[in-house]
Amino acid sequence: MIWAIKILLIAAFFLILVQDFRERKVYWFLFPIIGFLCGFLYFENTLPELFLVSSFLNLIFVGLIVLLTFLYVKIRLKKEFIHSIGSGDVLFFFAVCFSFSTISFLIIFVCSLIFSIILHLFLNLKRKEPNVPLAGYMSLFFAITYLAFWLELIEFLYVV
Repeated sequence: MIWAIKILLIAAFFLILVQDFRERKVYWFLFPIIGFLCGFLYFENTLPELFLVSSFLNLIFVGLIVLLTFLYVKIRLKKEFIHSIGSGDVLFFFAVCFSFSTISFLIIFVCSLIFSIILHLFLNLKRKEPNVPLAGYMSLFFAITYLAFWLELIEFLYVV
């Protein structure tokens, strides 16, 4: 059963990548699926109390990121929030909150943002596409991270 969940999770990440890259839209139901599957895998590998505390702290962290982005866009850029970041990106942020312990989540989340901007700059050397498929790029990074853990290339995904 665990292998089926892992395959479904990688498939959901891949669907988000393809949809966000091609159409800049993602089916909304993929985000709760990812949240549930990530949460299930993390819950199975840790104590229930640690899962709840980590998920709560991760939600607070993402909430702060979204709030600061909202304030920056409203005050500094004087734009509508919805025109600066996609709703799919925000939903993805909240979906992956249930994936790892807090320190691991912070490291992976920040690294996925760095990975996304580098990948976007590299892929858009000629096209100059102004929109970044952030949820798609981040889903690719999360899929690679999970695969590396399952192939035992990373040893500490749930315990740090």
